[in-house]
Amino acid sequence: MKKTVLRKYARLIARVGVNIQKKQEVIIQCDLDQPEFVKILVEECYRAGAGKVIVDWDYQPLTKIHYRYRNITTLGKVEKWEQERFQHYVDVLPCRIYLVSEDPDGLKGINQEKMAKAMQKRYPIVKPYRDKMENKYQWCIAAVPGEKWAKKLFPELPKGRAMEKLWEAILFTSRVDEDPIAAWEAHNKDLHDRCAYLNGLGIDKLVYKGDNGTDFTVGMIEDAEFKGGGDTSLKGIFFNPNIPTEECFISPKRGVAEGIVYATKPLSYQGQLIENFSVRFENGKAVEVHAEKNEGLLKQMISMDEGASYLGECALVPVNSPISESGLLFYETLFDENAACHLALGMGFADTIKDFEKYTLEECREKGINDSMIHVDFMIGYDGLDIDAVTRDGKTVPIFRKGKWAF
Repeated sequence: MKKTVLRKYARLIARVGVNIQKKQEVIIQCDLDQPEFVKILVEECYRAGAGKVIVDWDYQPLTKIHYRYRNITTLGKVEKWEQERFQHYVDVLPCRIYLVSEDPDGLKGINQEKMAKAMQKRYPIVKPYRDKMENKYQWCIAAVPGEKWAKKLFPELPKGRAMEKLWEAILFTSRVDEDPIAAWEAHNKDLHDRCAYLNGLGIDKLVYKGDNGTDFTVGMIEDAEFKGGGDTSLKGIFFNPNIPTEECFISPKRGVAEGIVYATKPLSYQGQLIENFSVRFENGKAVEVHAEKNEGLLKQMISMDEGASYLGECALVPVNSPISESGLLFYETLFDENAACHLALGMGFADTIKDFEKYTLEECREKGINDSMIHVDFMIGYDGLDIDAVTRDGKTVPIFRKGKWAF
């Protein structure tokens, strides 16, 4: 891929993604797959005004080794220096950039129970820091190709060509064209207008029905609102948390969901794929799950904590989105969630409450925003899905027909 194009993409992430402010600190979290692009991104962050840029590298094979040889106590311990780093993040509120590129099957064979228990031990210590930063900083998730990820998508191609094809797909779906900044301004306006229509309906619940067996109803918080595209932090800074994005999303009311949904795409969770699965809800809670592959991992996921079996998000995405029309299954949630309507188990978004800045995080949760250590999106949209909104004044309004917007 030409460096001029990669620099354009890096500039988009720095200026439109996290929207770096003058002298702001930036943290980039990434794998070892694209060091040259990371170098370009670091430079573009400085050019955008960053005062300091730090790169945190990850590497899946090392993660597997750590989980093989360390015990749960060691894996679950949050060292004093780590707590001091979290406190630094609370004090400084750096921009956070997450570059995904990992192998969708990269943690296959890892001790799932050990990983879950280690996460559960760390979470109570990390959570207070996370809550203090909630909605106060800019963040952006974007993607770069990894060799094994590329070969997963294009197994018939040589490594180099597979990487090039994945670059092309990432750049196309991320709207890196002649003027990506202008393209994102137009895209954000379209998503904003759709959300405005949905918010004007006064939706009490959404009803999902599909010929694959999906038959599901979920309740809305009265003063919650749909959001999409860019967001504004409590510091008043506009940013785009996902590149790409095609969704209009809302956090539903905890405890109000009934019925069954069938996943229409594999779910990549903790470096492993869960495939061909269903989730049944009663009183808002996932009470029964089945999967042809990795059912045990799915059951473990919804038992990570008390909130993991409740919903944190309902997102609307038409099947004629650019990502869907690419015909690619990315095996990566950042892309696959933007090809289809999806739900998320776990943490909800406090900033979907109207005028959320007037409330504390706890007050938002009292209104019905779910809290959890996880937030895992899974896709349920396809060309046979219909969605209706039942409004608070008793009307039924079509939202989706056969997987596409009905308005």
